[in-house]
Amino acid sequence: MASSKRIVVAAHGHCFDGIASAALFTVLRRALDPRASLTFHYRSCGYGPNMQTVPERWLNGAENAIVDFRYTDSKKLTWFFDHHVTAFANDQQRDRALDRSDRYHFAPDYGSCTKLIADVARDAYDLDFEEHDALIAWADRIDTADFDSALDAIDRTLPVQQLAAVVEQKGNGQLYNELIPKLATESLEDVASSDAVRQRWEPIAEAQADTRRRIEAALERRGKVAFADLHQEPLRASGKFVAYALAPDCPYSVALIRMAKHLKISIGYNPWSGKERQHDIAAICRKYGGGGHPVVGAVSIPLDRLDEARRICREVLETLNES
Repeated sequence: MASSKRIVVAAHGHCFDGIASAALFTVLRRALDPRASLTFHYRSCGYGPNMQTVPERWLNGAENAIVDFRYTDSKKLTWFFDHHVTAFANDQQRDRALDRSDRYHFAPDYGSCTKLIADVARDAYDLDFEEHDALIAWADRIDTADFDSALDAIDRTLPVQQLAAVVEQKGNGQLYNELIPKLATESLEDVASSDAVRQRWEPIAEAQADTRRRIEAALERRGKVAFADLHQEPLRASGKFVAYALAPDCPYSVALIRMAKHLKISIGYNPWSGKERQHDIAAICRKYGGGGHPVVGAVSIPLDRLDEARRICREVLETLNES
């Protein structure tokens, strides 16, 4: 009888690509050793001021994987997959890491980490995850904002869009450990339509309507930027893409958001504005200790440093309004 091996998977929390990446990595790892008795434990990682990398104590499995989240320089790390341009502290760390192991995969040109894992599975291990095509396609679509308009992007009519909202709002470790095994073994449609998702979605629908009202009341046009100061109290639900629907001609958005334990400055490019992107948002966020992609990113600031957060917002607004 095969001995059990515990595998820890640390993934980007509150993110559909994060949960999908963890599910697809689970499928990959099982396929590589189908006779082994593998148990998986999932960690939800957030880009807050207290988590620049995955805590070393979390990497306590016989194998440890990080997917869709920043690289952690640890000898305990077995697998790494990411597509954020800010995945590494610097180029030197990146080069050392990628030379260290052929199980570390970094591809900043990818739209989603889920698609990266799928392609590595096919190209490096000759594995085809056709049964998970819907999960891969939706992760790529959501993470690249591949929608016809901002209104389409915030639509929550389909069960999979409701699942994405649940993950964005409730995507902590408990939810990941509940849903990832299902996403790894069941169809995306079945998971999205399940009672576990529907019961969580119903109160979020009302909360998202409240979030839209708050953003609409706070939204100001600052040159090329739709800006909203929402630091007074946490949003009841995610307001992703709402500013683009309310100010469709603004090429950028900046929001100062109060989270449960920190302040978050969210910065994004509006792909539906009809205007060319002139700034690398990941580089802007990196300047202030944050990260992300060229088109979207965020900076986290401790709750007791509101003045600093406001200063950063002013500087970012100035930067984005430069030609």
